[in-house]
Amino acid sequence: MKHRFWLSALTAALLGVTAVPVIQAQERRAPVNFGALETANEEAVKAKALEWYKQTAKPDQAAFDRVWAAKERQVLDRLADTFALGNADAAKLLNDARDVAVPAPTDVPAHLKNAELPAFYRANLGLAYARSLSNRRVHEEALEVLKNIKAEDVVDPNAYLFHRAVSEHALLLKADAGKSVVRLLTDSADSPERYKTVGALILLDMQTWKEKDLGAIARKMDNVERRLDLARGGPQTQKIQKEIVSRLDELIKEMENQAKNSSQCNGGSCPDGGQPKPGSGNGGGEATAPMQDSNIANNGGKGTVDIAKIRKMAEGFGKLPERERAKVLQEVEDLTRGLSLTHQEQYREYFRRVAERSVKND
Repeated sequence: MKHRFWLSALTAALLGVTAVPVIQAQERRAPVNFGALETANEEAVKAKALEWYKQTAKPDQAAFDRVWAAKERQVLDRLADTFALGNADAAKLLNDARDVAVPAPTDVPAHLKNAELPAFYRANLGLAYARSLSNRRVHEEALEVLKNIKAEDVVDPNAYLFHRAVSEHALLLKADAGKSVVRLLTDSADSPERYKTVGALILLDMQTWKEKDLGAIARKMDNVERRLDLARGGPQTQKIQKEIVSRLDELIKEMENQAKNSSQCNGGSCPDGGQPKPGSGNGGGEATAPMQDSNIANNGGKGTVDIAKIRKMAEGFGKLPERERAKVLQEVEDLTRGLSLTHQEQYREYFRRVAERSVKND
């Protein structure tokens, strides 16, 4: 009991105020959950795997023994190898999930949704498959597979909760990722230290998330780059890109308003008697004090931007000829000159990477 509340307090400290309702809800739903999830005993898993394997078309005891003699491999890996031995569909699914040269799936395979297959087989094959997709950053399908499985039904619930949290975090599902990490820290009795460490880092990272700051834009940019790496330049990626452009529009308007206010701040009309604040010059002056990265500034920028043109420029950037892209990048250079050096480079790099991924996908 003492250990239970110590871990709950630790989780609350990591999650902040959001941890309290999460933990309370879990305790109301299942008071005995704490420490209830454990990695299955190796011998018990081997026995169930052998029982399943003997029911396949051509069981080979020697091949089975070789799989389970590889003690350096995790239990889940050996169980997945057993499934591949006994079922051609399982072998193909696992090979395709692990092979980066094979295009990422766009749906949950029908084999994993076949309710006529044994639950033990479907759940653990699904976990092994989703784990491989998660390692390839194919988070959408990995998460969909895991949603159809319960942590209580797999031999390694720690791997289930960890990879689910990783995928939810990558897809910016803050509340869902928080719940998965809470379960990893509280419900699991033997979670590996590496899982706990990464889980804590996920919680700490999400504590800094805000809805419309520059960090939010950067996270969406990362997600777009990931999807383009997977050759997913379709409607969903375009939707995220439009959200990025929309927020850039808002930043541009803020810059224009700031530049306008600065230009009017002359002849004693400023609250401080006619002296603009350090770093808020009217477009050509130098800042007289250090600037915070999170602030929007206008030190040398044009001060006026065609919003419609910027939106169209970003949306069609990947399809432009190389010469036109160079012109766009120059305009981006002018546009972002009013931002801090960190964010100038961030936006320029985003346009460059969109171009690179577009070339690869053509």
